[in-house]
Amino acid sequence: MNAKNTDFGTFAQDVMLGLNSTPKTLPSKYFYDAKGDKLFQKIMALPEYYLTRKEYDVLEGQHEQILAEILALDKTFNLVELGAGDGMKTKILLRYLAKMEVEFTYFPVDFSGSVLEELEESLSFEFPALEVKPIQDTYRESLKKQVWENGKPNLILFLGANLGNFGADEAKNIIDHLRVGTKKGDFVLIGFDLKKDPQVILNAYHDKQGVTREFNLNLLDRINRELDADFDRESFSHWPTYDPVSGECRSYLVSQKSQEVTIGALNQTFEFEEFESIFTEISKKYSLSEISHLASLGGFEVKENFMDSEGYFADVLWVKK
Repeated sequence: MNAKNTDFGTFAQDVMLGLNSTPKTLPSKYFYDAKGDKLFQKIMALPEYYLTRKEYDVLEGQHEQILAEILALDKTFNLVELGAGDGMKTKILLRYLAKMEVEFTYFPVDFSGSVLEELEESLSFEFPALEVKPIQDTYRESLKKQVWENGKPNLILFLGANLGNFGADEAKNIIDHLRVGTKKGDFVLIGFDLKKDPQVILNAYHDKQGVTREFNLNLLDRINRELDADFDRESFSHWPTYDPVSGECRSYLVSQKSQEVTIGALNQTFEFEEFESIFTEISKKYSLSEISHLASLGGFEVKENFMDSEGYFADVLWVKK
């Protein structure tokens, strides 16, 4: 397993750059330490957080149709997953492939080493014959390196609306990396949270139990612990917003008072004005026409949109032209 701990220097540098910028920002990828991973699993089970349930419904009800294209090739292939997480939804596909006695290798890619270790352990228990080759890396770096490339067809999974965690320009950059990281005939199954009633979307990021709030504040706890900082988490509030035009749901941590925060590892003190915000995360929602446009930008063709019954979520199958 290619695993390593979060690089201290990179984390410190990203925090320094983010808090020195105007407006202040912190990268959402650092939500996912061991505690953050478990909090996100709690979020996925929340009644307001429809995304996981809807995508689960899509995969549970339509996995045979989703996998029909790659299986029709009648060849061994690579199943590459960008942002594998706990693999809960992916196991729907893995169980079907195991039942059909299909020969393939699974390459789960994730930024979190702890998640990959847990995933590898659970897969070895449920699928002892499955060849698993975990890769701890970012989406873009893994697509650049293509350590899975062996001439076999690839089905790349990018589930969970992960592309929505990037702004418009960054999303196009990810699609460009997908273009470079695939060859003609490769398939990509990519998840999109679709535009819908704005209140439904906003509720998903502002749950009544406060788990999403805790998930965001855990980022401050992590900076305190790993970078010797003195954030007072109780003096920051979690504040999500949604713009139905851009489809962007954004999360902020808002300082409730004028305060100073010292980060020992950076030997620097940061001033916060009352109600000054830290931008932490974006979750963009897409229309089907926007999805089709993204596919064409990357040199892909949309084969089929697999949607839940309410049209909340789509797993879209692309093929490289």
